Amino acid sequence: MAELALRSLTKAYGQTEVLHGIDLEVADGEFVVLVGPSGCGKSTTLRLIAGLEDTTSGAIEIGGRDVARLEPAARDIAMVFQNYAIYPHMTVRKNIGFGLRASKLPRADKKERIAEVAEILGMTPLLDRKPSQLSGGQRQRVAIGRAMVRDPAVFLFDEPLSNLDAQLRTQMRLEIKKLHQRVGTTIVFVTHDQVEAMTLADRIVIMKDGHIRQVGTPSEVYRNPADTFVARFIGAPSMNLIEGRADGARVALASGGEIALARGGGDVLLGVRPDDLHPVEGPALIEGRVTVQEPLGPETLIYVETSAGEVIAKADGRVPPAVGSTVRLGAAPEDIHLFDRQSGLALA
Repeated sequence: MAELALRSLTKAYGQTEVLHGIDLEVADGEFVVLVGPSGCGKSTTLRLIAGLEDTTSGAIEIGGRDVARLEPAARDIAMVFQNYAIYPHMTVRKNIGFGLRASKLPRADKKERIAEVAEILGMTPLLDRKPSQLSGGQRQRVAIGRAMVRDPAVFLFDEPLSNLDAQLRTQMRLEIKKLHQRVGTTIVFVTHDQVEAMTLADRIVIMKDGHIRQVGTPSEVYRNPADTFVARFIGAPSMNLIEGRADGARVALASGGEIALARGGGDVLLGVRPDDLHPVEGPALIEGRVTVQEPLGPETLIYVETSAGEVIAKADGRVPPAVGSTVRLGAAPEDIHLFDRQSGLALA
């Protein structure tokens, strides 16, 4: 295990810079997830850490040593890709042990390490099978095992669950989390799926257009988004954003409503998550007509057309407001966020 640090890391292809001075510190044994939309730079960052691409400038430190100019084999990392990249003609045992072929370990030690990794991953009964005899989830475990057997300082995962169906993704998320809790290796994990990020990470790094927009625990980025991009990217359904104007004590909404909030001033966006917006009988934040229901069992999502645009709220699944009915929606003051309308930045 080792700590990882990226310092003023940049990457350019010709005259086009795609990473703009990335600074990030990952603690020894920490599970950090890089997440963002396609083209945000998350996979490029991972490839630079792995040494699969050259950095344009900046440092990559693993265990306090700058490895930015070293070959991948000299960086003490192991990488698991989106595709399984396992050899179909080899058994599970040989696939897991492939990463040790160049190792100077005695043969007995190699066998012991393969057996230990197989036990951790629950693959011991499958060691003599070929990949064609395995499920998708089992094949991905083989790929993880081949990385584990090298006992690297840092694990790198490049969207390893993308090719699995929904049920297998859920199962593998749980297995990867249990694996990290058991072995405690430093992990950098790339995904475009914010659910994976929220469920796996100790900390999440949210990226857009080659910049880091926010770093924090899953709770921090969900409850205290740094800007409107993070607010809408993290959480499903996305946060509702309603135009308004603040005078330092109150916010007048474009929908005609008003709320007492002693934060900021000028043109703002008021943000409230669907989980925090509910039908109310008394004073309301906003009101409108229900256009769509999405039953979720104990709760129902309702889509409400208002004078400020469509918002999404959550209602009691037993007696949700009917489609076509008018509803008044409210939220607790502590669940309301304010953002500067021009910059998109959160207002304290």
